[in-house]
Amino acid sequence: MKTALVTGATDGIGLETARGLLALGWRVLVHGRHAAGASDAASALQQAGGTAKPVWADLGRLGEVQALAERVSHDEPRLDVLINNAGVYTRQRKESADGFELTLAVNYLAHALLTRRLLPLLTRAPGARVVNVSSGTHESARIDLDDLGMTHDWDAYRAYSNSKLANVLFSNALAARHAPATLCSNALHPGVIATKLLRVGFGAGGAPLASGAKTSLLVATSADLDGVTGRYFSDCRQRTASRRAGDAAFGEALWERTEEMLQAWQ
Repeated sequence: MKTALVTGATDGIGLETARGLLALGWRVLVHGRHAAGASDAASALQQAGGTAKPVWADLGRLGEVQALAERVSHDEPRLDVLINNAGVYTRQRKESADGFELTLAVNYLAHALLTRRLLPLLTRAPGARVVNVSSGTHESARIDLDDLGMTHDWDAYRAYSNSKLANVLFSNALAARHAPATLCSNALHPGVIATKLLRVGFGAGGAPLASGAKTSLLVATSADLDGVTGRYFSDCRQRTASRRAGDAAFGEALWERTEEMLQAWQ
């Protein structure tokens, strides 16, 4: 039985993705911010059949992310897919417990650290996949590598779109570091979906939650995508990401900057 870890799986697109994986016969590690929420979600999912195991970490605290990776690596014999799904949208500039701008910390840095720490486990599973949930907003991002935390001229939308561009750049840089037979890394836009984040951040509705999980499920499980890596998907099809997202040199520069920021947790 294949196993997947889905971050942010207690509600929204992550919960629907976990439900879809269980329906396909997968075992799912259901991540939540706290133990109680993760346990409640896993229990509810299991009522429909399948095996769902709760795991938890506050993604705004990189020490907890590190501990999550250590627990999963210790407890699990294999991990076939990691779906980096969790995300936040804040209306005011806040900093994480570690002093990073919160949107960047949760949406990007936490997933970059989690992925790196789980690589030894992932690469034990033939054809393992990392699925990075980005957003179409990445197309309007303007990342300043000298001010990733946007200490000057912070804007909620730009902070969010920058974190989503960072997801695509990280996904591509990870793909470039591994042979497709060992690990595939792809990014995606789930669509404009009626999530809590969309309501809070944009004051708008969207398509049903089940629609938002479709592309994640495709990229995570489709046999047609065996060996496909370093790509961007939307509406269950391969698409072209923004020009900045395809800038490999810029992606490498972000990778190096990320290593510096995560040095204390690696």
